Amino acid sequence: MQYSEFRFLTFDLRANGVLLVTINRPEKLNAATNVLHRELAEIWLTVKNDPAVRTIVITGAGRAFCVGGDLNEEIEKLGKIDPIIEMGELALQIVYNMIHLDKPIISAINGPAAGAGLAVALTADISIIADDARVTDAHVNIGVASGDHAVMLWPLYCGLPKSKLYLLTADLIDGREAERIGLVSMCKPLPELLDSALELADRIARKPQRAVQWTKRCLNHWLRQAAPVLDLSVAYEGLNFMEPDAREGLEAFLEKRSPNFPSTR
Repeated sequence: MQYSEFRFLTFDLRANGVLLVTINRPEKLNAATNVLHRELAEIWLTVKNDPAVRTIVITGAGRAFCVGGDLNEEIEKLGKIDPIIEMGELALQIVYNMIHLDKPIISAINGPAAGAGLAVALTADISIIADDARVTDAHVNIGVASGDHAVMLWPLYCGLPKSKLYLLTADLIDGREAERIGLVSMCKPLPELLDSALELADRIARKPQRAVQWTKRCLNHWLRQAAPVLDLSVAYEGLNFMEPDAREGLEAFLEKRSPNFPSTR
């Protein structure tokens, strides 16, 4: 895709090849439509082939980073195999395209992040979060297995005990706790967040590029070894979308009520 083809991402190329990418659907807390899901997968292929870009900073417009999939669209996929398979393929592409891109990615997590948004935020090579931003992998709250990225990445970041605590409960994690447990690279006050990310991106962009890129490539072999875990989790999530728990979870969320999952009755 060309930059002009993206509907929900905006671009600002700074000095030294630093590209600021902004997820731009602020009226919906940057919730990912089907189109935006695809754009979050495709953008890494676009910047890979842009010689002007050395490093990327990604953030969200308004008060959120990206709260995950737009559930008004997700509920339409329940029980339909083709849309669920397509959704899973995009989930894999988002993570794998980021991992396979040698150019460093820095996320500036300015507000709430979940689902696909959290996958982008935490698959970034360096993640900087606002101290009062809150994140969660809330898959179990809507009746589906934790797909996207978390069962692959979180154990490498913060260990199995914390991963199990937060993925099985879907509890919210603020920026300070995310930094404390090692889920993110660093935590900053919101007014300093974007400047800190851009300054760091500029520092890395002024280093020898082949050395930087090959260092990232080697480090990401740790993630590539865990790839079967991601594939399995995405497959299980897709299967769960065929079950009644997922319908109850999504309907309860949209109706702003507590779910009554059939499997717990």
